[in-house]
Amino acid sequence: MTAKNQILSILTLLLFASCANSQNNSDKVKDPNHKYTNALINESSPYLLQHAHNPVNWVPWGEEAFDKAQLEDKLVLVSIGYSSCHWCHVMEHESFEDEGVAELMNEHFVCIKVDREERPDVDQIYMSAVQLMTGQGGWPLNCFTLPDGRPIYGGTYFPKNKWVEILNSLHEAYTNKKEEMVKYANDLTQGVNDYELISVKAEEKAFNKEKLNEMVVSWSRNFDNLSGGPNRAPKFPLPNNYDFLMHYAQTYHDTSVMQHVDITLQKMAFGGIYDQIGGGFARYSTDINWKVPHFEKMLYDNAQLVSLYSHAYQRKKDPLYKHIVYQTLEWVEREMTSKEGSFYSALDADSEGEEGKYYVWDKEELKSLLGEDYELIKDYYNVNSRGLWEGNYILLRHQTDSSIAAEHNLDLDNLFTKVEKANKILLNKRDERIRPGLDDKSLTSWNAMMTIGYLDAYQSFGEQKFLDAAIENLKWMEKYQIKDNGSMYHSYKNKQAKIDGFLEDYAHVLNMYVKLYEVTFQESHLSTAEKIMQYVNLHFLDQNSGMYYFTTDGDKNLVARKMELSDNVIPASNSVMGIALWKLGTLYDNQDYKDKAIQMVANVYADIHTYGPAYSNWSTLIMHMIEPYFEVAITGKDWESKVKELNEYYIPNKILMGGTEGNLPLLQGKFTNETTIYVCVNKSCKMPVDNVSDAIPQLR
Repeated sequence: MTAKNQILSILTLLLFASCANSQNNSDKVKDPNHKYTNALINESSPYLLQHAHNPVNWVPWGEEAFDKAQLEDKLVLVSIGYSSCHWCHVMEHESFEDEGVAELMNEHFVCIKVDREERPDVDQIYMSAVQLMTGQGGWPLNCFTLPDGRPIYGGTYFPKNKWVEILNSLHEAYTNKKEEMVKYANDLTQGVNDYELISVKAEEKAFNKEKLNEMVVSWSRNFDNLSGGPNRAPKFPLPNNYDFLMHYAQTYHDTSVMQHVDITLQKMAFGGIYDQIGGGFARYSTDINWKVPHFEKMLYDNAQLVSLYSHAYQRKKDPLYKHIVYQTLEWVEREMTSKEGSFYSALDADSEGEEGKYYVWDKEELKSLLGEDYELIKDYYNVNSRGLWEGNYILLRHQTDSSIAAEHNLDLDNLFTKVEKANKILLNKRDERIRPGLDDKSLTSWNAMMTIGYLDAYQSFGEQKFLDAAIENLKWMEKYQIKDNGSMYHSYKNKQAKIDGFLEDYAHVLNMYVKLYEVTFQESHLSTAEKIMQYVNLHFLDQNSGMYYFTTDGDKNLVARKMELSDNVIPASNSVMGIALWKLGTLYDNQDYKDKAIQMVANVYADIHTYGPAYSNWSTLIMHMIEPYFEVAITGKDWESKVKELNEYYIPNKILMGGTEGNLPLLQGKFTNETTIYVCVNKSCKMPVDNVSDAIPQLR
């Protein structure tokens, strides 16, 4: 019997098990202001603290929880979510705040609460288990395990009556059919270990554009060329998808793919998924038109979208793209940046117990606030049937600035002035509302992505404040998160760094340091990256496959050690590592690094055509390998002005180096009295030139 069929059979067993009586043991009261206080009160995670006064006796992830489960011979509930998760809040209110449900949970289970953002390693394992069992996943994620952590049953959101049925059925099954459950758990745990595990591919490592063409042709069948994005709902921004497609379309002169990219970027920017008056994108749209968002705002989405729109502006010089970058970074500075220069994680979807209440508007309120400009703003932001949602209005756009200006007999400057004035009025009024919850922990990987976003914006627009914000975040990271030996922490709050870093932290930080070098030409950034890379190769690398595990070799507390291979809303940590290896290998002329990247691509290459969105970042790496990868050295006292001019162009297959001095192998012999631009490919250089206008043809 297959693992999946075994799962189905055990589920049938559980559904027909009878209910059991229970007694409440969640009567410890540690806070006089709350009837219940559990062990989560000592945690720093906003998500865990949200559950600290549930009647459920939640405990944090750790050995003590499983020791207790084994001592008392109880099943374990591993319940995983995050602070801005709407359905996590719903299940908490329906079940975890219910004293009767809590009584049942406390008597028969050891209940562990996990913040998936703090512990993506735990989330990865039990998400794999639930996906194997049900074919789908999501949050809240609820996975039941044996006392030693091996999974036996799970799912996502459960209504209260179903949840109670599951609790009783599992307890009954564990009491009367323990041997069957243990055997099933063994099989499922083996499936989790094998899930996305990869073996080395030893065939010839010859990659070609035909494979990418095949992937893009298959992918394009699912393009929505009216509203952008995929031709289904919900729609996620998936910025690494569109960064690759833009790179691909530019390189191979594919006008249809580029048109799809531009349609997507415009429609997302016009849609309700984008906060029109405050900046920043919500996590996803519930419909095909980007109208109704799931209102939570995540740092990682916005970090990558800043990079995407910055790259798109280099290519097209569309003022809309510039507006999105500037307004989103204003939101990051205003609402998501700590006094120390770190970036917070997320804003909740809910306020006052209602999803989206903070962001939507009543027509009469808009009229009273905007006065004589109401008619213009009504048309501009679609205070009409197009923007209507559940009795209120989501502000969104449909027409271009030019068309709106023409309809209202305004020139563009006057239009922009009036819209900016209205935005300030509405933003100030909105600030008086009860705000969505802020997840104020700072995660190393997400901070690195945001710093890269700032650096990409600096490259595209030359705005000094963008570079300043990136440097401030670097100072925070080097003070608190990155250790002298190249290791790092994952999470930070209240001047306390904790949890050993995961591969995603190291991979994004490595690319951050490379980008910092490309902007500043300070080789100290590369020296730090080299130290980190050596640590990663020592503690994360699987010597057999050439891929990297998500956790270090020192993490022994999990039932499986996983590899992250598929690009998603955040690209796979292995694909990010591959790009870091390729770039550092190029800068340091380190063939071992480049060979490691090539092996990683070889391991996934046969599968990339099967589902393009899951291999987009991998495909960017392939583009670096199969097309000319330009090593651009700019040396001399005026290097900064030349770099700034060069960055006005969209050239995704390049890496920058130079300055007035340097020790990189590719810079040797390139320092003269004059500012000079060298365009090289695989260490073979074209004729040096003095002007960017002469270098551009060499980069085509």
